[in-house]
Amino acid sequence: MTHLSIKARLTILYTGMMTLLVLIVISVLFAFGSQVILTDTKDLLQERVSSSFDHIRLQNEQFVYDSDLLQIEDGVYLSIYDTNGELLYGRLPYHFTYDLSFSIDELRRIDTDSLSYYVLDMTYLLDEEQPLIIRGVISITDAERNLHFILQIALILFPLFILISMIFGYLLSKRALTPVTQITKTVRQIQKDKDLSQRVKLGKGQDEIYTLAATFDELLERIEKLIQRERQFTSDVSHELRTPLSVMMMQCDSLLAQEDLRVETREQIERLQERVRALSSMIAQLLQLSRADQGREQLNKETFSISDLCETIAEEYAEIAAESRIQLLTQIEDGCMIHADQMLMIRMLNNLLQNAITYGKEDGHIWFSVYQDKQLIIKIKDDGIGISQKHLPLIWNRFFQADPSRSHFDSNGLGLSMVRWIVEAHDGTIDAESQLGHGTIFTLSFPLNQKTIKEEL
Repeated sequence: MTHLSIKARLTILYTGMMTLLVLIVISVLFAFGSQVILTDTKDLLQERVSSSFDHIRLQNEQFVYDSDLLQIEDGVYLSIYDTNGELLYGRLPYHFTYDLSFSIDELRRIDTDSLSYYVLDMTYLLDEEQPLIIRGVISITDAERNLHFILQIALILFPLFILISMIFGYLLSKRALTPVTQITKTVRQIQKDKDLSQRVKLGKGQDEIYTLAATFDELLERIEKLIQRERQFTSDVSHELRTPLSVMMMQCDSLLAQEDLRVETREQIERLQERVRALSSMIAQLLQLSRADQGREQLNKETFSISDLCETIAEEYAEIAAESRIQLLTQIEDGCMIHADQMLMIRMLNNLLQNAITYGKEDGHIWFSVYQDKQLIIKIKDDGIGISQKHLPLIWNRFFQADPSRSHFDSNGLGLSMVRWIVEAHDGTIDAESQLGHGTIFTLSFPLNQKTIKEEL
């Protein structure tokens, strides 16, 4: 049952408990009800036989019987016999045996082929010389039949009771878990909007769920403050580093402008300049990611041909890949349009292709494809060193490098973080598949919105 929701499990548990309870109640009622019915039947028989004495009188030395003795009240048959066993007056059930011997004041159970009876014989001494025997007979089967009928009705209504229990259990569990639903909704909204300022806000309550919601809100508040401090620190550090780096770049340019530098000195300054340029690029990306985290990064979207853009970038990187003895193969469908920030799209493709070259292998390949299939799909595949499964979920983390020894000198571990942000900022998705030693596949999907479709037409 672990794959079922809590609501479903509570409903099943409640229905099962109610079903078991009803079965126990029905069993107990049937057992005790049967005993009560049989006891009441015995008491009724004794009462009717005893009361029949009042309907017999002696007149002119002959017995006179009231017609009431022929009436069957409460299912009791009354009959009067002399001491020789001759029937004088009364009635017997149709299936009852007429030659049953007498047993005075003894309540007996007589079973026939299809019916069962209680029989009670009592002596009536209105005339000492002519005593009478009064026999009372009542059907046990009729009494039990009523009980069985009630049981059948209960069993017929039992499925309806189960259905009502399930509905009531579902409504009860739904109401009880409404706060949990609200917590889940808030968490999903936070994930969607990336807005930690949202809170569950269930209000005041004393139960465990309300306590959980309040604790969750406190945790969100602490996390939000920590992330805000981290983002502010990143932004402040990046801003503070831009100025000295700009000064260092200007100093490098000024030194390289001197014509009397020795060759060795010039090479050292150029290497320093490359390092400063790499640091400046990293700081710029950090600032952009920091603004994106704070929701301050603006996108300049326009509709353009992503096919043409990819063709241009592919031509540039084909030469770069060739320097590493890697062949770049393209399969770009014509006419693919997108409504996006063109500069960010360029940076995204540059990062992915540079990543494929960096972690590629000599005489390897990179496959770059663009096509439309309900969505705009961009796929970049390589047969390089690949990524282990334990490292694959970490590649989107900032500054993470699966194999730092293979990284380019200006690689800073921010490339894939930037790629994922750009994709998500355009309402797209990105998926990475990799196998160590066999290469990596990045698949990007972007929605075909109405502006893109109109532009295509």
